[in-house]
Amino acid sequence: RVPAFADQLGPSIRQLHSNDYRNPAQLLDGPVLVVGVSHSGADIALETSRTHRTYLSGKAHGQLPFAVIDTWRARLVLPLVAAVAAHLLTIRTPIGRRMAVEIRKGGGPLLRVRRDDLRRAGVEWSEARTAGVRDGKPVLADGTVLDVANVIWCTGFRQDYGWITIPDLVDDDGWPIQTRGVVPSVPGLYFLGVPFTYAFTSMLVAGAGRDADHVVARIADRLRATTGGRRPAAMAVGR
Repeated sequence: RVPAFADQLGPSIRQLHSNDYRNPAQLLDGPVLVVGVSHSGADIALETSRTHRTYLSGKAHGQLPFAVIDTWRARLVLPLVAAVAAHLLTIRTPIGRRMAVEIRKGGGPLLRVRRDDLRRAGVEWSEARTAGVRDGKPVLADGTVLDVANVIWCTGFRQDYGWITIPDLVDDDGWPIQTRGVVPSVPGLYFLGVPFTYAFTSMLVAGAGRDADHVVARIADRLRATTGGRRPAAMAVGR
């Protein structure tokens, strides 16, 4: 997902999406504007700040109250945070359902890199979004025009389910209508990898396995139902 006005930026500005960014060696000499403040935006801004003057544009979706690094505090608190993310922040709870909307819309809270890390690194962060172009240069919503040589779009991805020719499959937010990966209106259709499929941890390794287990169990139930309760001769399941 890149805004339409990106084409109006001057031809001398190098543009990359976070999907294509690898390291600062890809950038031109001169300042960098990183657009979008979730995991990719914060990580990339911290890295580019070591070699380039770096601006960061956008509002973060909160952050953990402690650094996720190998410290005594992290080792003490992370198991509790993981339990909350896996069992409280789910589609079964009001707070989980509210968070699901935000996660699917704009990414998760800062984890590895937080505000203090960016401040100490000298990243010049404005919560004003990048709103357009003036004289070939990016302009923020507060009117600030940035004279930069590079723009890195950490603006996420646009989901596209148009290749699935089933009516009324997608909700107003662009994501498929499903419950824990099971599509209620289309028996036999399942999804994995949808953010917040069940819990905050669905987008992490720690939660992907649980989502897969649930979907595989429902597939097995359906197979047993269609074979009169007999286990199919060839049925391989796994993560």
